[in-house]
Amino acid sequence: MAEVKLAAQVRTEFGKGAARRARRDGLVPGVVYGHGAEPVHVTLPGHALMMALKTANVLIGLDIDGKSALVIPKAVQRDPLKGFLEHVDLLTVKRGEKVDVEVAVHVEGDLAPGSNLLEYVMNTLRIQAEATHIPESVTVSVQGLDAGASVFAKDIPLPEGSALVDDPEAIVLQVVAAKAAEPAAEEEGAEG
Repeated sequence: MAEVKLAAQVRTEFGKGAARRARRDGLVPGVVYGHGAEPVHVTLPGHALMMALKTANVLIGLDIDGKSALVIPKAVQRDPLKGFLEHVDLLTVKRGEKVDVEVAVHVEGDLAPGSNLLEYVMNTLRIQAEATHIPESVTVSVQGLDAGASVFAKDIPLPEGSALVDDPEAIVLQVVAAKAAEPAAEEEGAEG
């Protein structure tokens, strides 16, 4: 995964009013923390940050007033109506360090013929991967699975260097038979 470079400035003003002024100027307030260091309150360029966050688990190289830091997003707060960024928490990582992240589960292939439905029990899978090699998603094949079949977390192939954090016996996907609609005439006859 490529590293996105962003310039950040240390925040000296705090509170709701200061955050609103920063957002009005196109900046997003945030906090950088991790590795036992004191949290650093920063402002980041809003548009560049929004574009970077379109990639899940993006690796960001921050330039904080001349000091560099490698971070990943830990929590992102958005406006519930308009969707713009309100605040971001960033976790400091080091090259070669293992981090726990959630990655999306994607499927490929077709289910067995019939009226079967694929149910996602878990949309994401928690894995441990090197900070500089975090996969965007994991892919599992459902080719030919029939009703009643399940895909467990341990059955999903992980990229090299990654380890499963979730319970290996957790069901991620299951195939269920679609319920057939009962004729209305039988329902009326049963009532009378």
